[in-house]
Parts: sequence; structure tokens; C-alpha cells
Amino acid sequence: MSQFFIGIDISKATCDVADSQGNFLGTFRRTPDGLTQLSACLVQQAPALIVMEATGGLEKPVLVELLKAGLVVALVNPKRVREFAKASGQLAKTDRLDALIIARFAQAIRPKPTLLPPVEQQQLGELLTRRQQLLKMLVSEGNRAETTSPVLLESLHRMQAALQDELVRIEAAIEALVASQPEWQAELHNLESCKGVGTITALTLKGHLPELGKLDHKQVAALVGLAPMNHDSGSRRGKRFVTGGRSEVRSVLYMATISASRHNPQIRSFYHSLLDRGKPKKLALTACMRKLLSILNAMARDNSPWICPVALDA
Repeated sequence: MSQFFIGIDISKATCDVADSQGNFLGTFRRTPDGLTQLSACLVQQAPALIVMEATGGLEKPVLVELLKAGLVVALVNPKRVREFAKASGQLAKTDRLDALIIARFAQAIRPKPTLLPPVEQQQLGELLTRRQQLLKMLVSEGNRAETTSPVLLESLHRMQAALQDELVRIEAAIEALVASQPEWQAELHNLESCKGVGTITALTLKGHLPELGKLDHKQVAALVGLAPMNHDSGSRRGKRFVTGGRSEVRSVLYMATISASRHNPQIRSFYHSLLDRGKPKKLALTACMRKLLSILNAMARDNSPWICPVALDA
């Protein structure tokens, strides 16, 4: 296998490319033609791995183009690369230097390759993200209504009406997309059979967590940001904490867990057992989120609905 690694630093207009041997390979425009040239260049290089930072969506067309060419690409959190740069003594920051440090990061760390879910699943995730954005804007406009002067109320109400109309259109698009994918119906039905899990939670898991059922429960918990991290040193045992992960999944899972802690016998029993042992409510809820996610992961893996243990039904 090739031991040649590539780092790509992505900006709004360009992609700067370097290899792990310290060579700068060029700057490519982040346009369809530029990405085609980039892909052709990297196919000739035949690297073992290409690494890019997640940059709020700018990386997506680059990732798609390179994966279409059969290249192996990993998308990583920019914070990991920045900490690697600091540890390497590389404090200066330019696009070229960033590409070089990403290439060295690729060689040293060798992160797992990124696989894109099917196009329809990507579309579902994008529609759900847009729905959440619209809801946040509606809440903001509603909050402004309490302090807005009468002269501006008409403007505010027009904006609320426009946002509400767009929300209806986005939700209709989500319904149409789900209806066009018959194979999703059983999966969503199974997820919603678990008490506490509603339609939006099931759709969010489908759209934003395509790994559900394909990884073990610890790996899925880490992806969502619910895996407990140790904080020990010598004889000291610090409190464990959770961090990072996919916030859109974590937020809906939190609301689902609130409901499940009251209505789902498995989660309710677990939640109260933690409280009885003196655990703080926040910690207990986080543990219940992790347990609920583990249950849903097993259901997705086995393609089965939720079955409440008989002992808990009694």
C-alpha cells in the first residue's frame, strides 16, 4: 500500500494541496472545472489517504468529486489539526502551511476514511438542517415581538408569515422524500416503536447518523458525542465528561430521553436507579441518552422494532 499522504486546505475560492513529503502541489479553484483538475492530479499521485478539514460545507463538493474518482478521503475536525500543528511547533498559519500540516497529520494519525451515505440520505439531512434553521429564526422573531415598537410589528409579522410558509414547504419536501423511499418506512417505523422516539428523532437519526446499526454502541456514542472521556492523572481520578460529536443528533436525542425517562420502562427504570444512587440529574440524563442510543443502534442493526423486557412490563 502507498505510504504517500495528501493534505488539502479548503477556502471559499480555492483548494491548496500538499503532500506528506513537504511538497506543495498547487492551488486549485473550488469550481467544477477546478475540482476536476484537482481530482485528475490526485489520481496520478495515487495517495494512500487524502485528508481535509470540515469547513462548514465548503468541503462537500471537494469530497464528492474525490470520492467519485475512487480516492480515499478522510474528513476531520479542524481542531484536531490545529492541536497537531501546535504540538509540532508550527504556529504560523497560511493556506500553504495549513495544507502541509494537514498532510503531516494524515501521515501521523491516519484517520478513518469518510464514506458518503446515499444521495437521498444526504438530502434528508440537508432538509432537516434547513427545518431547524427556520425554527430558530421563528423563535428569534417571536422573541423580538415582545420588545418591538408598534411601527415595526407589521414587518415582524410579515417575516414570521414568510418563515412559517417556508417551514411548511420544507416539511412537505421531507414528507415527499420519505414517501419516495419505501425501504425507509420499516426502518423509521422500528425506531418510532421505541417509546420516547418521535418522527423528528427517527428522521434525524436517519439523516444525520447513517452509521446507526453499522457500528457498535461505543463507536456510535462517540460519533454523537456521548462517549464518556476519562480525566485521570496518577492516583487522581477525575470526573468523566462527554464532548464533541453531532450536535443535531444529540439535541433531538436529549428531548427523546426526557420523554423516555417518563414513558419508556427501560429508560425510566435506569434513570431512577441512577438517581437513587445519588447521581446528579444531568449526569443521569446523559447516561440515559447513551443507553437509549445503544438500544436504537441494536434495533437498527437487527432491523427489529422495540420490545420491552417482560420483567419491566409486569
